[in-house]
Amino acid sequence: MLLPGLLNSDRSNFVMRRFLQRLGYNAQGWGLGRNLGARTVGADAAILIARLEGLAAASGPVTLIGISLGGIIARLVAHGRPELVSEVITVSSPFAGPGTATNVWRIFQLTTGERLDDPAVMARNASIAKPLPMPTTAIWSRSDGLVAGTICRDENCRSIEIRSSHLGVQVRPDVLLAISRVLANEED
Repeated sequence: MLLPGLLNSDRSNFVMRRFLQRLGYNAQGWGLGRNLGARTVGADAAILIARLEGLAAASGPVTLIGISLGGIIARLVAHGRPELVSEVITVSSPFAGPGTATNVWRIFQLTTGERLDDPAVMARNASIAKPLPMPTTAIWSRSDGLVAGTICRDENCRSIEIRSSHLGVQVRPDVLLAISRVLANEED
């Protein structure tokens, strides 16, 4: 399942979805419209979990591939329902540090209705940053421009560095290739 970034929908992941389908994967979008964080999936991601339960019932645990905020949500879901998730791949997702270490935190607050200094949001973000019980990969860039690469990875996951800006990262050939190699369990 592909999870789009902030303000994006499944349309933003069209190229990635098609690429993965051509490789033989059953790549699905999240089917929830624009990603407005908790406004879209619920504070505990219950809406997304219901969709994930259907996919997992049909084919077993699902790999979650999240772009930016989509990766943060993927980690939230994986912590909440690990039996439904086989692997998490994040792309330019600032899960390992404060949201204010991005250049889009004000836009995040405005569009999601959440405040990064809200104790409940802070607690949820701390939980998201904890190690996951399944394989995880973080694809990140020092030259991202919108999020600091240092908070897009941690020592508990496989880390793949790319050279890319944040915008359009999900259509970059090196990102698509990295994801395909992770899914095929190939070494770097």
